[in-house]
Amino acid sequence: MNTKLASSVQDFIDYLTYEKRASVHTIKSYQRDIAQLQHYCVNMQMLAWAALTTAQLRVYIAQRHRSGLGAKSVQRELSAIRSFYAFLLKNRCVESNPAAVLRAPKAPKKLPKVLDVDQIMGLLDAPPNSILDQRDIAMFELFYSSGIRLSELTGVDVQDIDFNSRFINIRAGKGGKSRMVPVGSKALQALAQWLPQRQQKAKPQENAVFISTRGVRMSPRNVELRLTAWCKKHGIAEAVHPHMLRHCFASHLLESSEDLRAVQELLGHSNISTTQIYTHLDFQHLAVIYDKTHPRAKKKAD
Repeated sequence: MNTKLASSVQDFIDYLTYEKRASVHTIKSYQRDIAQLQHYCVNMQMLAWAALTTAQLRVYIAQRHRSGLGAKSVQRELSAIRSFYAFLLKNRCVESNPAAVLRAPKAPKKLPKVLDVDQIMGLLDAPPNSILDQRDIAMFELFYSSGIRLSELTGVDVQDIDFNSRFINIRAGKGGKSRMVPVGSKALQALAQWLPQRQQKAKPQENAVFISTRGVRMSPRNVELRLTAWCKKHGIAEAVHPHMLRHCFASHLLESSEDLRAVQELLGHSNISTTQIYTHLDFQHLAVIYDKTHPRAKKKAD
């Protein structure tokens, strides 16, 4: 392995970790993407990162796409490479950024799947049969009530919930940003039923609201598995993942309020264009209603 190439990669990872304070997920993703590029450069017998040209990088990106990597993944890899070279440029290790002018293939826009309100009610109104069921219902209610991310839910501590103001403090949202999010009465009720049980099960010094059977903070993967099992148990055939509950929160709220800015704030989106995907879901819903009910939209029988 070229130690000079590897040394620069490690410097970049240290920069992301200690200066940018990037999330563990981001760091692992960037590390993996740059390692792929490093492998390519070694095979091309490049001795330094400065040797990589835009034309060579274009060939590399095309190869990655042809190998079966999806457009979104290619976009992510190119973004990581662009950031890596910006770091090298800043530290005068290279004279130009070969990724600056490259554009990844466009990914087809996919609307997020959502459950309808009746499905959500059936999912959340199912009675608990155990302490773990109580915990799970509290988790799912909080997801749907507040639209928080999976990482935000597993990061919630007991002191973050204010039952009087009916808000939850998200201390470490995406990009390290914090925000206050309202919590609905159903979620507060479910939390109130779970917290006394949690108090008996939690390890000393453990502050997490949602804990595993071992008394420690639940992992995101554990939450995913519990939601899958809960949905199967209650007859929902669709593959439901935690982020779908966030999509349901946003879509159902937008249908009722038509306030895109408010939904943006609640979701913690820094750019409203990210939130606008839910307007497409809303329009899709309206189109279905129109086709079913408008007298001039109904198809004539053959």
